[in-house]
Parts: sequence; structure tokens; C-alpha cells
Amino acid sequence: MPIRVLEPHAAGPAPPPPTQTPKLLVADQCWVALASLHRGHPERASFTAREILDRVSQQSGGTLRPGVQAHIYLHNVANVPPNSATYRMFYKLPDGTYRLFRPGDHSHPSRHGKIIPQLSDLPAPYHELLAWYEQLYCRQAGTERPESDPVLEMLGVGRELWATESGDEFVARERRAWEDALPSRRARRK
Repeated sequence: MPIRVLEPHAAGPAPPPPTQTPKLLVADQCWVALASLHRGHPERASFTAREILDRVSQQSGGTLRPGVQAHIYLHNVANVPPNSATYRMFYKLPDGTYRLFRPGDHSHPSRHGKIIPQLSDLPAPYHELLAWYEQLYCRQAGTERPESDPVLEMLGVGRELWATESGDEFVARERRAWEDALPSRRARRK
């Protein structure tokens, strides 16, 4: 089924009735909940774990499957060390809230898992969330992308210190100074 181009709207997709929902992976169920929160509240940059948990509960007819909380706090979060799952579906902000991961966001080096659910794994009413994510959400600027790297900004600092002396000459001079400052070996043995 082709993915149609979407315009942003506030309501987000209606959840399918619980009796007709195919069994989603818990990771995908959590992604759908956070994506629908973002789509329904485009003015918000992130959401609390409680808000995501409440949306999962709402979309699943009031019941939570085991593992939902672990996926919200750990398994789906790209920028924390992985425990067992290595998904990169959420991004945790410094204030403890979560947003959807965007390509280009920092992730823990051990995380190489999926970023979004497979279209074939989602019920049809949620297919438009994938289109929204790819066509609109990923094109927004990430809130955590630094404008510059503070370590790289130090490049060239102190350049004038090395204008008249090479690094090797400096190290040799420092070693001589240490040797002159330390008592001789004979003096230390006594």
C-alpha cells in the first residue's frame, strides 16, 4: 500500500479498536504512542514517560503489556547504554522527557537497532504515522543538536605558545627541568 503525503493536523490517528489491533511488538506500541503524541501536539518538543505510558494504555484499551515501562525508559532510548534491546526509537532530553529519535541524533555506540517500526508490522490506521514521521518530523531541527562542539572550538588555542619551540623541544626542556629539580639517586639512597 503506498504511503500518502500528509498535512499536519492536531488530532493524530484514531487508535484502532482493541479487539481489531494485531499484536504489535511492545517497542512498536511505545513508538506509536509517542509518535501520536507528537502529531497531536506539534507545539510540544517532548513528553514525559507518564504521558507516553498513558497513551499506550489509551491505545490498547486500558491494558498494559509487560515490558512497556522498560521500553519507554530504556529499551527504546537511543542515547542511554543498552541493556538487552538496542533500539533507537526515542531520544531522552536533559530534563528527563522523551521525543522521537531523528536520523543524525547522537546514540550510544552499542545501539544499532531500528528507529521506526516496519510498515508491515503496524495496523493500517497507524501507517500514516510513518509517513508523517518521514515527511514532516524528521525534517524538523533536532532540539539537542549542538551548534558546535566545545572541544573542537579549542582548536588553535595556545598556538602562539608553539611558535618558537616544537613539541619535542618542549618535552625535552621539561624533562631536563624535572631532572634538575629532583634529588640525585645517590642522595635518595642515603
